[in-house]
Amino acid sequence: MIIRLTVFILGILFSSLGLAFIIIYLNLLNMGYNFKEYVHFIISKWECLIILVGFFFIFLSVHTKGDKR
Repeated sequence: MIIRLTVFILGILFSSLGLAFIIIYLNLLNMGYNFKEYVHFIISKWECLIILVGFFFIFLSVHTKGDKR
């Protein structure tokens, strides 16, 4: 139970961090990038891809079965 809660909290933190970087990099659209270039830039940055790790952790913690005591 405590491991699932820890994994869930880590997932929330990773998702928040990745989303924050994606929002920060939205300023590239004001600097002349089009949407296709922006998406390519986001996909190439590891700090933006950490949102996928966060979603995986959340999915893992929600859909795993716990001990039946």
